[in-house]
Amino acid sequence: MAKFKRGKQSFIPPIQPVITTWASVAGKKEGEGPLAKSFDIVSQDTYFGQSTWEQGEKKLQQLALETLAKKAGLEQSQFDLVYSGDLLNQCIGSSFSLRNMGIPHLGLYGACSTMAESLLLAAMTVGGGYADHVVAMTSSHFASSERQYRFPLGYGGQRTPTAQWTVTGSGAALVCAEGSGPQIENCTIGTVRDLGIKDANNMGAAMAPAAFETVRAHFDDLGCAPEDFDLIVTGDLGQLGKEMLLELARRNGMSLGGKLTDCGTLVFDNTMQDVHAGGSGCGCSAITLCGDLLNKLNSGKLKRILFCGTGALLSPTSTQQGLPIPGVCHAVSIISGRN
Repeated sequence: MAKFKRGKQSFIPPIQPVITTWASVAGKKEGEGPLAKSFDIVSQDTYFGQSTWEQGEKKLQQLALETLAKKAGLEQSQFDLVYSGDLLNQCIGSSFSLRNMGIPHLGLYGACSTMAESLLLAAMTVGGGYADHVVAMTSSHFASSERQYRFPLGYGGQRTPTAQWTVTGSGAALVCAEGSGPQIENCTIGTVRDLGIKDANNMGAAMAPAAFETVRAHFDDLGCAPEDFDLIVTGDLGQLGKEMLLELARRNGMSLGGKLTDCGTLVFDNTMQDVHAGGSGCGCSAITLCGDLLNKLNSGKLKRILFCGTGALLSPTSTQQGLPIPGVCHAVSIISGRN
């Protein structure tokens, strides 16, 4: 009997896991944006001291994990488990960052939903009593993503107005059975949605339907409503996808007015930084959550947020074969832990 399941897609952990520590590492462009002060490390070197962009992404995750352990006052060997993933083929950013470290690891691929997916699984693991210290982590890198999904940067291809800028960054959160900090109160696992969008430069449109379905499922399963949250934070639909989500909600009789924001619109200043429709990539929601959002929850500036990681589940192969782009979204409700 699934005693902790609620409705079709949601669950409430038997104990509320605590996010005791978080860390974020960002690239140069992200460090020039409005959230710069919330990042633990900002690098001016896009290679992060490595010889390739892909190895630079590996270093991103290593820096995030090292910073997380230092802030938590733990040795990395004390982590019971790491859930992590990235956008690279076979998730090599994650596996290479953890090789020979002796830390149990479960690799994930949820595209840009990976931060929410890893956090959701960490809540299951800790809430179910299987571990005490679990890391949820992910990363993305602008240059490695462009090389894999679109074209080498040296080609100088033009970006369409609907295109988003992949964030160079890594975020890591430590989910524990005990301690102080923001708490995970419940989660909703998303379903894969495909409405026929084929444009790899319009990820927001591909992901917006999945975001709406997960938000609606969360409200239905758990008997809550938009007004119960300070913010409903998607990541990362960008400006266009955010507008589409608002329209989908309106057409279905749901008002998200004043509650909805998106990590892709928060991490960059689009009036000063040319990122077209906003930010994207696993690192977009990761550094926004593991910086600004958790800082505000910890201080009490925010009381409750619904963190909804959105992912476009495409590959170079599926795009080249002309297939549409499925989307997925997972939701995690996080409360401040302060009365």
